[in-house]
Amino acid sequence: MNRFTVITAFILIFFALTWTESLPDAVAQAQNNQAYYPAAGDSWQRKTPAAVGMDHTLLDQAIEFAKSHETKRPRDYSDQVEIFGRPLGPLPKERGGTNGIIIRHGFIVAEFGDTSRVEPTYSAAKSFISTLLGLAIDRGYIKDVHDPMRNYIHDGGYDSPHNAKITWHHHAQQTSEWEGELFGKSHTFLGVEEFGRGKREPRALQEPGSYYEYNDVRINRMSLSLLRIWKKPLPQVLKEEVMNRIGASNTWQYHAYDNSEVVVDGKKMKSVSGGTRWGGGLWINTRDEARFGYLFLRRGKWGNQQIISEKWVKMATTPGEHGPDYGYLWWLNTKRKQWPDAPATSFAAIGFGSNTIWIDPEHDLVVVWRWHDDRSANEFYKRIIAAIK
Repeated sequence: MNRFTVITAFILIFFALTWTESLPDAVAQAQNNQAYYPAAGDSWQRKTPAAVGMDHTLLDQAIEFAKSHETKRPRDYSDQVEIFGRPLGPLPKERGGTNGIIIRHGFIVAEFGDTSRVEPTYSAAKSFISTLLGLAIDRGYIKDVHDPMRNYIHDGGYDSPHNAKITWHHHAQQTSEWEGELFGKSHTFLGVEEFGRGKREPRALQEPGSYYEYNDVRINRMSLSLLRIWKKPLPQVLKEEVMNRIGASNTWQYHAYDNSEVVVDGKKMKSVSGGTRWGGGLWINTRDEARFGYLFLRRGKWGNQQIISEKWVKMATTPGEHGPDYGYLWWLNTKRKQWPDAPATSFAAIGFGSNTIWIDPEHDLVVVWRWHDDRSANEFYKRIIAAIK
């Protein structure tokens, strides 16, 4: 073999490896460009399991499993105060039963229960708040996710030497260690009356960015900061920038607390929460959640519009250095601990109850499952995946 042949061989190997490494992204992009997107309203096309490469019998068995694993939460929310403490906002009088929808290749392949019922989704709302942060960065209202909050927010919440170190990145990964009180709730989570069974023992504050703690007071602080960035109520931003553009219904509601009114540029506005821990929060139906999940399955694209940048979707689903497998207010499966029988690339918005929007790019799936036993999620997803031929 002469020298020219050897050099040519090395060049061909290099380009082959480069092409192979970029193949998944290329396939995903082609899939994105050719994908079906449902029209606004209820005109979402259905396909049989066989038409999307799934076994009808196995899928039916998965759905029957889901139906038999409804949450044990009382229908009348009578455990709310015991679990979470003193409420600050409204709750419905009664929740519905377990329900869900399975989307493959963009089409409805299965649906069970009342998927049109508008109900609190609890902390799944955090992934919506995360998206409003991403949009603020896309629009240039925030230059960089690693910028300190104090560069943008001047309401006293980030004036102390400790809080002055907090960045948007810290808030979005729940490592902010923000210190303070907001709407009558302290970051400490001390006391049964205020925090119910969710109360915590005293501990020393850590350096911002060095310690993970799931803390709704801090996420509510982040939400308030985003309100000051957008300068209009976040439900309005969500409606205009996301939900209307993906064809969601007009039935969803985002309730604030009774005492969360603030003044932004001289105007009174309500600041919304990152969940329903103390009432209020995002109340939404299963089909609208499926649209939101499908937006993220398609890497922020809807039809010919890039609603939120693909860069943000990737950032939001990249695990942090501390705590569990967690991105920017999205639960991840990178370590295969959340759902051992599901792909490591799958991720979800999860709320108490349980209310889950699960996204599986590897199998081109979106699964929304409401009011289920949280320990049964892995088995449900395992069964759905097993139905794929």
